[in-house]
Amino acid sequence: MKVAAQIREPIEKEMELFENKFRESMSSKVALFNRITYYIVNRKGKQMRPMFVFLTAKLLNGGEINERTYTGASIIELIHTASLVHDDVVDDSHKRRGFFSVNALWKNKIAVLVGDYLFSKGLLVALERGDHDLLQIISDSVKSMSEGELLQIEKARKLDITEEVYYDIIRQKTATLIAACCGMGAASVKPDSEEVRIFKRFGELCGMAFQIKDDLFDYGSERIGKPTGIDIKEQKMTLPLIYALNTSSKDKKRWLINSIKNHNKDKKRVKEVIAYVKSQGGLTYAVDKMLAFKDEALGLLNTYPDSPYKASLSLMVNYVVDRKK
Repeated sequence: MKVAAQIREPIEKEMELFENKFRESMSSKVALFNRITYYIVNRKGKQMRPMFVFLTAKLLNGGEINERTYTGASIIELIHTASLVHDDVVDDSHKRRGFFSVNALWKNKIAVLVGDYLFSKGLLVALERGDHDLLQIISDSVKSMSEGELLQIEKARKLDITEEVYYDIIRQKTATLIAACCGMGAASVKPDSEEVRIFKRFGELCGMAFQIKDDLFDYGSERIGKPTGIDIKEQKMTLPLIYALNTSSKDKKRWLINSIKNHNKDKKRVKEVIAYVKSQGGLTYAVDKMLAFKDEALGLLNTYPDSPYKASLSLMVNYVVDRKK
């Protein structure tokens, strides 16, 4: 059995029901919009984020969930889908998971409007049911995601990013949404409890490990859906590169910064940067940090009694760092 199927096994029924509810939550009176959302839904990924919601809720509530859990999962998936649609516009990306992106097929203007609609639907799903605590969790997350993107853009211009700023960026850009997933799951069954805080932290740690793994792919040759060196071409300061900069001589540091600023489109120069970062131990350092986030997440999980839901969450954490794409 594939890892994703193993993770999903204890929540299979809930995920099937959720998929129907999610489709309904995306519906509109506008035919064009329904055609686009049908296209999006039929090219969905592994749906890790709703799985985090259901597994957390079941872990904390003796295997039981409620309507609020479905609401939380729908909110998360709507907001996540909206952010992907907008990201493809911002990055001028024409492919998503091997298929044409919304902006590639329907142009940027329509893609932005579709993303806006999905964002508003995500917020309305919470309001319609009066789940203001869930609305608070996701609103905090959306705010952080926007701030993280802008912080990354600001720092890419100056290339003055420190390791701490890098963690701030990935916490806001990536980890905050996975933190919201686990916080939603906890809040749906244990509102206003300490578990909401604990599982937000658990999700954040998973998200930090997830993003560092993504950054490491830029230095590998495995088929991972994006070309090697793309982060360097886009002047994104990732952890392996930051470590190499911090441990280099003045001359090498000047060469690295010059390469990223002025030669980031030169394939030969990008390959030289990748080789240098590897030789400096940048990848080893990043892997160690990624595993430290994973271990802290598993440590939080291990304070709870064994169950199929705990086992699936453990598997999910390990999958985040072991995945090949």
